[in-house]
Amino acid sequence: MAGRLAGKVCVVTGAASGIGAAAAALFGREGASVAGVDLAPDAVGDVALQADVSDEDAVRDVYRQVRERFGRIDVLFNNAGISPSDDVSVLDTSLEAWQRVQDVNLRSVFLCCKHGIPHLLEAGGGSVVNTASFVAVMGAATSQISYTASKGGVLALSRELGVEFARRGVRVNALCPGPVSTPLLQELFAKDPEKAARRLVHIPMGRFGEVEEIAAAVLFLASDEASYVTAQTFLVDGGLASAYVTPLGDA
Repeated sequence: MAGRLAGKVCVVTGAASGIGAAAAALFGREGASVAGVDLAPDAVGDVALQADVSDEDAVRDVYRQVRERFGRIDVLFNNAGISPSDDVSVLDTSLEAWQRVQDVNLRSVFLCCKHGIPHLLEAGGGSVVNTASFVAVMGAATSQISYTASKGGVLALSRELGVEFARRGVRVNALCPGPVSTPLLQELFAKDPEKAARRLVHIPMGRFGEVEEIAAAVLFLASDEASYVTAQTFLVDGGLASAYVTPLGDA
């Protein structure tokens, strides 16, 4: 039985770990040819490309290499991002820290769309999934001001592109994960259990998401099953963004 991405060529950024690696592996199992892109040399995919996706020449070259290798591009999963410890309250975050996060989280998505979407148009259409976050739609007292602002930018950018290219066969959606059990979050638990617990208490399901669950949502948006879905805020957050109070104990 053919996979849901059989015959498609997918480019995944941030593919060396976390959601990007899980999505790249799932895309491959679903029949896609996958180019994994990351600053690290061990991105998941049929081909691993090492690149700084905040650099325009590097991004342009990534798509050139993928096109030369596979002949077409059908799916962009623009997932690369950072959440450094020096991105905190607006009162304490330096301009350098602010700009570093903006460059990796928002500038890179702009560049990947700018230089990737033309390849999708030449292929007759395709899907773009940009990783935003649940913090793009709600506020947090445990602030990461540049991260939050960058993800809000990704959300607005995705919505606008989804509308702009809707009649040209290119769908663009923003994936908004809730807190996910990644090495970064596990490190937070180890360093500051109280701070981590403040995050967990707001999730109706009572747990953090798993990267495989987020990857499954990306697969849906990337596939033809989502052919009538574009310009959407796709929340995969355990109910977090819809909660006022959460359940007490087990249901």
